[in-house]
Amino acid sequence: MNNTHEVDVVVIGAGQAGLAAAYHLRRSGFEPGRDFVVLDHSPGPGGAWQFRWPSLTYGKVHGMHALPGMELTDADPERPSAEVISEYFDRYERTFDLRVRRPVDVRTVREGSGGRLLVETSGGVWSTRALINATGTWDRPFWPRYPGQETFGGRQLHTAQYPGPEEFAGQRVVVVGGGASGTQHLLEIASYAAATTWVTRRPPVFREGPFDEDAGRAAVALVEERVRQGLPPRSVVSVTGLPLNDAIRQGIEDGVLDRQPMFDRITPTGVDWEDGRHIDADVILWATGFRAAIDHLAPLRLRAPGGGIRMDGTRAAADPRIHLVGYGPSASTIGANRAGRAAVRDIRRLLEREPAAA
Repeated sequence: MNNTHEVDVVVIGAGQAGLAAAYHLRRSGFEPGRDFVVLDHSPGPGGAWQFRWPSLTYGKVHGMHALPGMELTDADPERPSAEVISEYFDRYERTFDLRVRRPVDVRTVREGSGGRLLVETSGGVWSTRALINATGTWDRPFWPRYPGQETFGGRQLHTAQYPGPEEFAGQRVVVVGGGASGTQHLLEIASYAAATTWVTRRPPVFREGPFDEDAGRAAVALVEERVRQGLPPRSVVSVTGLPLNDAIRQGIEDGVLDRQPMFDRITPTGVDWEDGRHIDADVILWATGFRAAIDHLAPLRLRAPGGGIRMDGTRAAADPRIHLVGYGPSASTIGANRAGRAAVRDIRRLLEREPAAA
């Protein structure tokens, strides 16, 4: 296996979580290229941000926290967030000489020999003593299934494919989902579309007042409890609710954010409810969130009976060599920074306790 590279740590993913982990590895004395490697399947820097729709300007981004060691300053709030944050990540990678390898697709992670893990990729095989998985969720959009879905004569797309509001001009659009993306899409599309309909499985929860540190800790603790039990993580927003800001208030007042219960079936021309109601639609936009992109870890059999990976902090409870950052409670920009630091601290202890085989 002359195409196998040996390192102490492999980081999969170069979004916020992966770059934070790489920064802390470097600060802890690990040398990029020699001691650790960062593998990223995206075409360029920026993580999932590089794929966001043009109308999501930097000024509309909620809670973007700076990467450790470098602030994001003087960003134009009118520029697309994809451009602003991609440029920032690029500058960050170069400043700290993180030497991200891309595009590299990680196909699978499996047990190797001598207590090592084998990371098999489109660019070769890495043999590693520890793994930091920072693959996020963008690559696994969640599409619910409803009766008749395959018969719909219009267009169906997911938030991950959202092109911006102009493409919906003159169309009747059903937006599915009660999270931040769903409400943002509705508020943008409404002035272009012929009609919009908002449907959600549960009534949306709007949060009034400031979201202080205590409230943030309480929300993260609820998400953390799920992953500690081995259940699939839910987003922090599902716990905190949506901030009732001026734009949301205006959307409610204008009738754009007039939530309807979830439809029961999809027809060739629209959606139906059991009570006999029908809405004609040209487009169904699924703002239904994402799932953790961790299929490449399947050979390690980390999933608990509840369907998720049981976690102890950032560490997979079933295997102390494996850390997940940007997963569950750390799936926010500030959470990813903290998780990257914690993962590196644990890995350093592990490697010091178990020296590499001679």
